Amino acid sequence: MGIEVVVEGLTKSFGRQTIWQDVSLTLPAGEVSVLLGPSGTGKTVFLKSLIGLLKPDRGRVIVDGVDMANSPERDIYETRKLFGMMFQDGALFGSMNLFDNVAFPLREHTKKKEGEIRRIVMERLDMVGLVGAEGKLPGEISGGMRKRAGLARALVLDPQIILCDEPDSGLDPVRTAYLSQDLINLNAQLDATMLIVTHNLDIASTVPDNMGMLFRRNLVTFGPREVLLTSDEPVVSQFLAARRAGPIGMSEEKDEATMERELREGTGPEGFGTRPIVPQLEPSPGMPPRQAVRRRTLRVLRMLDQLPPAARQEIEASLLGARTSAQGTPGGRP
Repeated sequence: MGIEVVVEGLTKSFGRQTIWQDVSLTLPAGEVSVLLGPSGTGKTVFLKSLIGLLKPDRGRVIVDGVDMANSPERDIYETRKLFGMMFQDGALFGSMNLFDNVAFPLREHTKKKEGEIRRIVMERLDMVGLVGAEGKLPGEISGGMRKRAGLARALVLDPQIILCDEPDSGLDPVRTAYLSQDLINLNAQLDATMLIVTHNLDIASTVPDNMGMLFRRNLVTFGPREVLLTSDEPVVSQFLAARRAGPIGMSEEKDEATMERELREGTGPEGFGTRPIVPQLEPSPGMPPRQAVRRRTLRVLRMLDQLPPAARQEIEASLLGARTSAQGTPGGRP
């Protein structure tokens, strides 16, 4: 099972510019979480802080008892091996074929023999549907295939935490849909904790168990997906509805005069609403069931009384639907 990641009061600045401040959240073990936010809100910086590649100004990131922000470098280096990182551009070596790209972490960080390396690499390539392409160079394949190769490389060290930085970047909607299914299938197979940074609404609405959003240097919200998808926060509503009117502007945030004008003209955020909540993706036929589903259900039920009414209603409706489906399935339990 994946490992819980606890973030407490994380603050990061570059010079006088505060990127985000006092961010606190918990990535539940084995569940899939998504972090949304407009461009320029420091989502990638947040990922690099989780893995200990960037030091925050304040706060802690606790992974398996190690503080990735403040522990000795030796402990951080060892704990970093629990992570797999899928970079935004794939970060493949252009002079290496896909096999050697995926094998690189094993050759660099382990003493495994080539026969064992080949077995592991081919297993991971099979997971992402790239068997048969292992001899190709990154320049000879599509962007979607490069993304999947980057994902395979992130998996070769058997990570318990997988971080994906805008995995949809540069992909068309069809390839993004395939990638979304790949991510759910991987979670079903590995039961790893996953955090996906994106601003893609299709991934956000169909993949995660939990969702959060960064805006104006703050974490707007983080919790079960239903909380964000039913939120009446103006910035959340604007983002999910993909509207121009609202707090988000071309330079991240709008001035007060612009906001007041939108409100006067009746185009302000109070009239937005959000997309209907669609069911979360399930593993493809032949895949094992996601172990995270039962754990998440028990966890969310414990916090149900603390959730906003709209989110509570959606959760109760989805649980009732799941229970009805189980009762109608041969062998299903009530």
